[in-house]
Amino acid sequence: MEEQNENKFNFSEEEKNKEEAVAQSKAAVKQDAQGLWKSINSFLLELLDFREDTDRNATIDAIKGDIAFKGATAWILICSIMVASVGLNANSTAVVIGAMLISPLMGPILGIGMSLAINDIDTLRKSLINLLVMIVLSLLTAFLFFKFFPSGNQETSELLGRVQPDIRDVLIAFFGGLALIIARTKKGTVASVIFGVAIATALMPPLCTAGYGLANGNWSYFGGAMNLFTINTIFIAIATFIVLKLLRFPMLKYANSAKRKRIARIASLIAIVVMIYPIYTFIQVYQTSQIKNDYSSFVLNEIEMNHELWLQRGKLELDAKKINLFFNGEIDDATRAFIVNGKKNYENLKDFQIVINANKNRSVDKISEAYDRVIGELDEKENVISGLQKEIVELQNQIEILNTKEKGISFSSLSKDAKIRFNELSYFGYAEALESKDFIKVDTIAVALVKWNNLADSIAVEKESELSIWLKKELKKDSVLIRRQ
Repeated sequence: MEEQNENKFNFSEEEKNKEEAVAQSKAAVKQDAQGLWKSINSFLLELLDFREDTDRNATIDAIKGDIAFKGATAWILICSIMVASVGLNANSTAVVIGAMLISPLMGPILGIGMSLAINDIDTLRKSLINLLVMIVLSLLTAFLFFKFFPSGNQETSELLGRVQPDIRDVLIAFFGGLALIIARTKKGTVASVIFGVAIATALMPPLCTAGYGLANGNWSYFGGAMNLFTINTIFIAIATFIVLKLLRFPMLKYANSAKRKRIARIASLIAIVVMIYPIYTFIQVYQTSQIKNDYSSFVLNEIEMNHELWLQRGKLELDAKKINLFFNGEIDDATRAFIVNGKKNYENLKDFQIVINANKNRSVDKISEAYDRVIGELDEKENVISGLQKEIVELQNQIEILNTKEKGISFSSLSKDAKIRFNELSYFGYAEALESKDFIKVDTIAVALVKWNNLADSIAVEKESELSIWLKKELKKDSVLIRRQ
């Protein structure tokens, strides 16, 4: 009995030890996991944290130094606008990129973002004035180029790509601005590498396109390009504002506390007002992009995948909330209902009206019939042309035979020489006729047919005698009969 109790006691102790070991193991795993997470977190913070490399005073001085716009900066801007205009006109992406690299437009825009971040009203005023001057000068330069350049009215894909804001343009402007200001705040020379790339990528082409719109009186192009330029400018300034706030750049101190508070309120108000437009525009552009994507998917899945339908063209009218579809061939009621119901699968198209335009006179069958008829007509015409060509060849051969020497005679040469020697001739013919005096023996006789211009009979007889002598010699004939017409 005591042995059984001892065994039972030892078993319970063993189970308890196992539980404690499991608990210790779990605690160790948890501790290791926490340590791993802390290590990953520390690694990521060290990798992504750029505050240690920030030189605040040098950054502020550098941005303020780039705001000024005069002398060399003005000429650099004019040259970059000219290069970009040529690139847009020639539809050359490489040339446009080259213009982007030398554009000085980013200085005032960074100044606007920085001045709002540190409550520097004087720098904000200076940045806005210089940016306005740059815009006016850029528009004037692009206007003059497209106005007077011989082929400056061609609408290229590089131009057309800058007349309407796109969600990608907004993202390029924002993240380009982030890259630029982060590099600008870093100690060293990284900023000089990104200096001309991040801003000019989003700003130069819209300004040139706006100048094209002015030069050609196309106000929709001008308005769309300036809208894109404004959006990009604001998002770049916002990126600058956010980065400098995150880096805790020191606020500008004013001796007068009331002035400091007033300026802080003004800067905050301007920042809020400036934020409203890009946020609203971003939402609008995003919604437009979603609608266009759904429209493309609708056309692809509901129409183009149906091989019985022949879509000639489609037009998406955003303002009127209408989709116009133009088909070749007849569209029955069932197919119309299928197409209209298909838009229910696309959330952004539910409010749009679908207008189906069918062309009964241009169905697939009738087009095929017309095609076959045209092919048949072409075959007939080819046969006619082939026959005419054969006749032409035969006529040419006959003419060649007539003009070829027969028994050493070339009528063309003979007639020309006769006209040269006897310029009174108005008609000349030659043939070899058959004759028989006894109606048994057949002889060949050379006969020349002539007509004279207003000659007396006596003179005509004399000329015919001379002509007979000459023809005998030329034709090597014993006799030639001259007959007057």
